[in-house]
Amino acid sequence: MAERGPAPDAPHIPVLLRPLLAAVAPVGGRWLDGTFGAGGYTRGLLAAGADKVYAVDRDPMVFEMARDWAGAYGDRIEMVEGVFSQMDDYAQELDGVVLDLGVSSMQLDLAERGFSFQKDGPLDMRMSGQGPSAADLVNSADEGELADVLFQYGEERASRRIARAIVKARNAQPIETTLELARIVEGCLPRQKPGQSHPATRSFQAIRIAVNDEYGELAAGLSAAERALKPGGWLAVVTFHSVEDRMVKRFLQQRSGGGGRANRYQPLAEEVAPRFELRSRKAIGPDDEELSLNPRARSARLRVAQRTEAPAGGIDTSALGMPQLRGKST
Repeated sequence: MAERGPAPDAPHIPVLLRPLLAAVAPVGGRWLDGTFGAGGYTRGLLAAGADKVYAVDRDPMVFEMARDWAGAYGDRIEMVEGVFSQMDDYAQELDGVVLDLGVSSMQLDLAERGFSFQKDGPLDMRMSGQGPSAADLVNSADEGELADVLFQYGEERASRRIARAIVKARNAQPIETTLELARIVEGCLPRQKPGQSHPATRSFQAIRIAVNDEYGELAAGLSAAERALKPGGWLAVVTFHSVEDRMVKRFLQQRSGGGGRANRYQPLAEEVAPRFELRSRKAIGPDDEELSLNPRARSARLRVAQRTEAPAGGIDTSALGMPQLRGKST
């Protein structure tokens, strides 16, 4: 593919960019990068032939960091501070939408953002910097709610034990830093074996997802992409854990006419014309070359589908296998 505009020279390497661009080739027209981050997908799309990219992120810091290079692209980049679930409010008739889910390595590497269990910082985890923080959740939610968050959003089997330990610790003094919380979680789990993920991984993931309503944002974002894409437009979603991938998989199965029921007790949905055609029924994972360059890509999965001419429709989040907290309706 011929490169257009300034060469991508940032050290950040977006996960699964090569297979993504291959799946949607030839790239052209107007695209939306729903999680701008360090700008890797945006630059990749522009270099591959996109005329314009709407760069969306709820984290205002990312636009400050992009200021040094983004201006070289002129009006081919339009930066939008907001959530991708509202993309159809500012972009219609798109040729493609890319969603890269979860927290970026850039956010993880900044201790002051409070995402990392390996670097001490304030217990924050808010992508936008707005609303209740992780510290607010950890210090105010009752034990049952905490256990529910840890189990439903982090698939943490020791959720009740960890929630009990959090409540006991905060009764002595508020939990205010990431390493304080990480130590509490570590004390509830068996000693880590070589090669295993950090004991606090699932708990931090769960709290971050709850603070940022990531599953609700994903469900609404998939529906918004369906409305914003024009016929023939591409939807490409990169996920990093099984719950996200399951939600994307079920959404695309249902929208491509192969959905059926999420479980045998759910009534069959009314048949409608397929709204997407699947690029592949199997998710695309990283190859050996990518893993050697970026070990963080090991859990990444890419799913790609193409929009049909069928009109967009509503969405039933329960059919996506979206985890539900007790007492929380969708």
